Amino acid sequence: MFLTILLALAPTAALIALGQGLRRIVLVHDSFWPQAERLVYYVLLPALFFHGLATAHLGDLPVREMAITLVCSTCIVAAVLVMASPWLGLPGPQFTSVFQGGVRFNNYIGVTAAQGLFGAQGVALAAISNAAIVPTVNILCVLIFARFGAVRLSVRGIARQLALNPLVVACFAGIAMQLTHLPVPPVIEPVLRSLGQASLPLGLLCVGAALDFSAARRWLRPVAMASLAKFVAMPVATLALSHALGLEGRAAVTTLLFQALPTASSSYIMARQLGGDAPLMAGIVAVQTVLAALMIPVVMTLSGTNLYQ
Repeated sequence: MFLTILLALAPTAALIALGQGLRRIVLVHDSFWPQAERLVYYVLLPALFFHGLATAHLGDLPVREMAITLVCSTCIVAAVLVMASPWLGLPGPQFTSVFQGGVRFNNYIGVTAAQGLFGAQGVALAAISNAAIVPTVNILCVLIFARFGAVRLSVRGIARQLALNPLVVACFAGIAMQLTHLPVPPVIEPVLRSLGQASLPLGLLCVGAALDFSAARRWLRPVAMASLAKFVAMPVATLALSHALGLEGRAAVTTLLFQALPTASSSYIMARQLGGDAPLMAGIVAVQTVLAALMIPVVMTLSGTNLYQ
């Protein structure tokens, strides 16, 4: 398992490092990065989420149990973070980054690792995980930015933000396509797939370009909080719910895997667009990507989950 996880994480870490290198050698002008972030947020990530949800092949798998486990564990950790926010002593924008670091996940790593572990069935299990968590975390994060971001929103503003947020809209559109069994038109499907694939490398390059190591000392406490939520609280909640619902075997492994993944590059893009602490978010993405190489195998081992059941 360790090698599978390491191979899944390596491209993510390499792209973050490349983004930092491109920024340092000034190969592209600084004005490129904000425009790239907007492209990822408004076009590429929505294409990724819509295509993934609309075309997922769920098969004869424990969809209900997995979805309940994933959604409920995410909401539990989100609620704990919000209730703890007065005692964390963080400014609102910093808290949004800690929150995203605790609940968001890198689905590229998840799909790659699940496929490496279980082949075609792993891809199907990963599709269920994405269908359950992607809309959940996007709605939760929009609400958190509305409450804690640099620009506070009224109830009407929150409703408007949810209704117009490109990531939320893409998630629900993809779920609607999945539920109605409508196929994505054959000309449009490869376009959406290509756009979605482009979101991952470009988003990670933007994360790397935003890293400011002069601020690394100020990151330590919030990075530790986000990583504790991600690699400890989230797996514990997921395991408890899995046992309660009787989820076992490969479905249980994949569910736990997705809830122990490092946070995604979309966290940084969202922080930049919605008034969060984007440099801190970039730091959390980078640190968790490295930590995940150790923490995911540890979580799986300590859980005692049987990979071959």
